[in-house]
Amino acid sequence: MSRSAHPAGPRHADVLPEGHYAAPAADLNALDPKVWAHTVGRDADGVVTVGGIAVTQLAEEYGTPAYILDEADFRDRARAWRTAFGADADVFYAGKAFLSRAVVRWLDEEGLNLDVCSGGELATALSAGMPAERIAFHGNNKSPQEIERAVRAGVGRIVLDSFQEIVRVAHIAQSLGKRQRVQIRITVGVEAHTHEFIATAHEDQKFGIPLADGQAAEAVRRALQLDGLEVIGIHSHIGSQIFDMSGFEVAAHRVVGLLKDIRDEHGVELPEIDLGGGLGIAYTSDDDPREPHEIAKALTEIVTRECEGARLRTPRISVEPGRAIVGPTAFTLYEVGTVKPLDGLRTYVSVDGGMSDNIRTALYDAEYSVALVSRTSDAEPMLVRVVGKHCESGDIVVKDAFLPGDLAPGDLIAVPATGAYCRSMASNYNHVLRPPVVSVRDGAARVVVRRETEEDLLRLDVG
Repeated sequence: MSRSAHPAGPRHADVLPEGHYAAPAADLNALDPKVWAHTVGRDADGVVTVGGIAVTQLAEEYGTPAYILDEADFRDRARAWRTAFGADADVFYAGKAFLSRAVVRWLDEEGLNLDVCSGGELATALSAGMPAERIAFHGNNKSPQEIERAVRAGVGRIVLDSFQEIVRVAHIAQSLGKRQRVQIRITVGVEAHTHEFIATAHEDQKFGIPLADGQAAEAVRRALQLDGLEVIGIHSHIGSQIFDMSGFEVAAHRVVGLLKDIRDEHGVELPEIDLGGGLGIAYTSDDDPREPHEIAKALTEIVTRECEGARLRTPRISVEPGRAIVGPTAFTLYEVGTVKPLDGLRTYVSVDGGMSDNIRTALYDAEYSVALVSRTSDAEPMLVRVVGKHCESGDIVVKDAFLPGDLAPGDLIAVPATGAYCRSMASNYNHVLRPPVVSVRDGAARVVVRRETEEDLLRLDVG
């Protein structure tokens, strides 16, 4: 690989005003285990390996950019969530984070259920053999066709998101001679400490039926009267990338209050409560996520305490981790194309992907880590911004980070914690081809989602 010299860029932590970025790590060759999959390390030559395979070998065989997914790590995290909540609760993997048929099979084998939110996700789940009764179907605007397919397949629950959907699902189920198990999604008015676009429990947003003004109670009232529905519980989801459990405590208090009102009015104690997902992961060393057993203990204690106070039987709890399982298990592997120092500012490092394979930085102002992975370096750190190849000034992958000052075209760098919402939200902006997902385990690699080709693009262009 080329090691051509280039003018030195900014190298010290006093280049930009305080707070714009994290200070450089003491050792840029170190890999923080909080943000990398469990099997990631460096070999004797300083090359990063995952699942026993060097990234240089993966790049040579599968090309870059590529999402590299650690299957053993994925299975370990899925199993940890299943074990933490035990047999008396349900863990639904949130398929929107990342879904493929291989992932569906892993989930099935590890005993997790699956949450889907579109006809395409449902088709993927069913085609990979996930038992329909272990599937939950979400979405704020499910089409009649999607609902009919879900009901015919026998999905375990449909999460109702509006008054119109209550009637729609009931009508379709009754016309098929079925009684569909449903939960009603409510918004509890909790202000989650997260980005405004991924906070989902305040009233002013598209999901759920507000608890305020009695709307949620009225939704339950109507659903209980319809023969095509079996109301099994209440669903609440307060947002994403959350570290503070206090929001769940407030949400549980308000959901249990609704359950009490339902019992008092209808003489029915609904048997289930779904607290959603949204638990955060470490994208940088500054993030400090909780372990699954801590989350399970905290949520179980919260719900139990609230139900005891309301003199209700404790319902069966469901949770929906997606990012918390798949997010840390993958990284995106890039090749450096250009290195452009801007005196007094930072060095721009352009890679062969960008916002088409990771839109989160542009969309949510998300922060990521980055590392040189094809070798080690003792060069002085330089402040960089990792950017993509797209015709867009907002095409940023990592806003501000430190990489070795001798970084050069041809080097491989990797951005960890890209397993969630990167391939799922990938696009063909500028007609760039979406990268493959390569699964690694025990020294073997295989493609689970292949790289797109120009033929794929042209096949859709019919005229």
